[in-house]
Amino acid sequence: MSRLLIEASTPLCLLQDAGRFGVRHLGVTQGGALDWVSMSWANWLLGNSLDAPVVEITLGGFTVQAEGYCLLALAGADLGAYVDERAISPGRSFILQKGQRLRFTQPFSGARAYLAAPGGFDAPQVLGSCATVGREELGGLDGFGRALAEGAQLTYSGTGGAMRELSAGQLPTQDAKAPLEVILGAQIGQFGGQSLFDVFNSEWTLDSRADRMGMRLLGTPLEYQGPSLISEGIPLGAIQVPPDGQPIVLLNDRQTIGGYPRLGALTPLALARLAQCLPGEKVRLAPVVQETAHRQQVEYLRRFMDR
Repeated sequence: MSRLLIEASTPLCLLQDAGRFGVRHLGVTQGGALDWVSMSWANWLLGNSLDAPVVEITLGGFTVQAEGYCLLALAGADLGAYVDERAISPGRSFILQKGQRLRFTQPFSGARAYLAAPGGFDAPQVLGSCATVGREELGGLDGFGRALAEGAQLTYSGTGGAMRELSAGQLPTQDAKAPLEVILGAQIGQFGGQSLFDVFNSEWTLDSRADRMGMRLLGTPLEYQGPSLISEGIPLGAIQVPPDGQPIVLLNDRQTIGGYPRLGALTPLALARLAQCLPGEKVRLAPVVQETAHRQQVEYLRRFMDR
């Protein structure tokens, strides 16, 4: 068993996997890595299952020290990572020798980095997942939804893995200028015509009021003209419009039901890009039909087939 001692952490550094499924009828949300693409690449670099447990590091402030030889992989945002005093860029596997430190300083590009280990980090399974959801006190190292804390140990039992590096074509795109694609929802026709124009022809600013439940978009208020709704199930990426007209994109730790009207939902690939955006950044939305979104998803997943 290999060990890493956590020497510094923040409440935004969490153990995650792909999330919990088949439990929303119990009122339990999905959880899991916000940027599933980067999580998958971090695991791919070591030959892991793409949903193996990883550390999601948001904005930096995380340091670990190796208590022995450790093979690790890093993908996602550039958070100013260093092995001792040597800078290390995301998109590669690397070795920590006993006593060496891996630290993440601050964001240079993107918001979330993903650290993987052979076979995935050890953690108890709670309702089929180790994903950390603090509100529901589920997942994490102890199963009670706590963030990774100074003094705790990360362990892994896997012995395989390889030294790999992502090519330029494999690196996840973080182009903020590319629009986030939206599959239109059932209430789209009940928004005013001007609002529908504004949604897809204006820039939206990411509000500082953002967490793993959702991200608020600031811009011209949207006008919903339909009747009041009965609460219904909320899919990942749903774009709700509350009475103030400012859309909210719901993420992995969202509530399971809601009664605000919805424009639709971001595609999975768009969600991964949104997860790497920082407050204050500007984004644009673009409509896409479900068949096109599904085809794009399948084509992207084929990239992981080269093991």
